[in-house]
Amino acid sequence: MLSDFPITKRWPAADPSVIQLYSLATPNGIKVAAMLEETGLGYEAHKVSFADADQMTPEFLSLNPNNKIPAIIDPHGPDGKAIGLWESGAILIYLAEKTGTLLPSDPVKRAHSLQWLMWQMGGAGPMFGQFGFFFKMGGAAFEDKRPLARYTDEAIRLLGVMDAQLAANEFIAGDAYSIADIALWPWINVLTGFYGAGEHLQVARYPHIQRWLHAALARPASQAALTVPS
Repeated sequence: MLSDFPITKRWPAADPSVIQLYSLATPNGIKVAAMLEETGLGYEAHKVSFADADQMTPEFLSLNPNNKIPAIIDPHGPDGKAIGLWESGAILIYLAEKTGTLLPSDPVKRAHSLQWLMWQMGGAGPMFGQFGFFFKMGGAAFEDKRPLARYTDEAIRLLGVMDAQLAANEFIAGDAYSIADIALWPWINVLTGFYGAGEHLQVARYPHIQRWLHAALARPASQAALTVPS
């Protein structure tokens, strides 16, 4: 039951029968919102405000001790029991398996999708995030520009890896849109969007990424996810 989760006392559920999403419209938050929109699962989004340090409250930490968004509670988890989850990649896999969508059943294609999901989780996401800190946010004021140079170089390297993959494939893991694409497009989008780093990273040099990103953003689920939670 949802009432077993202390987080619901701070963010009460209007509809306890649907998935509860605790998030913010950052790249990692957008991932899970996009997946929920793609699957058509009912969900209710609760805003976790960084400005108010919501992620550090006892209620939020009771669900995610790592104090990061997003997190979910599915009231209809395995064996019909409610389950709480955090880490965006784990949530994407869980929702894909729950609905039988956006993760191939073929073992080889499934492995390739998970491979690129892990690439995003362990490489592209953390490196792009560090780049954004030193280019756009607090780190931009640092006199020592070596950190920015380091993460700029790594971001460019990763973009090159991704563009080469997309030169030979319609989607990042092959011929079908999957959770690997959902994990990646919000991070590519933030580089030229909120970070305003398109020129700095010379993103125009990567035509295959541009083609892929345009297609991902054109999906109705993607457009909806950009504003979740409202």
